[in-house]
Amino acid sequence: MKYMLLLRHEVNAGPAEGTPEFDAEMAQWGQVMGELGQSGAMVAAHGLDTEATATTVRIRNDEALVSDGPFAETKEAFFSYIIIDVPDLDAALGWAKRMPHVTYGSVEVRPLSSHEQDA
Repeated sequence: MKYMLLLRHEVNAGPAEGTPEFDAEMAQWGQVMGELGQSGAMVAAHGLDTEATATTVRIRNDEALVSDGPFAETKEAFFSYIIIDVPDLDAALGWAKRMPHVTYGSVEVRPLSSHEQDA
């Protein structure tokens, strides 16, 4: 079964870049992502650029509204996603719990829809 891990954190949360704590967390990321890749469960993983680069599109009354920024204002922001293929939700939750940022952020675990999309 395929799951998407949606990784979030509060803006400016976690260790500051250039500190030993940041370097230690990056080493943890390297380790867990390496293990995830070697396990054969990883389908895809990509980081996201900051919210400042987001553009949101809405259609209201047949008019396209294009605005800068994310769809909803929230304290937490998505910074990455990982798609995994594992036997069940328990296995997906096991990987989610290993994400290094989970002590100051969150991981939403969501099954991918079984509905096929036309390419």
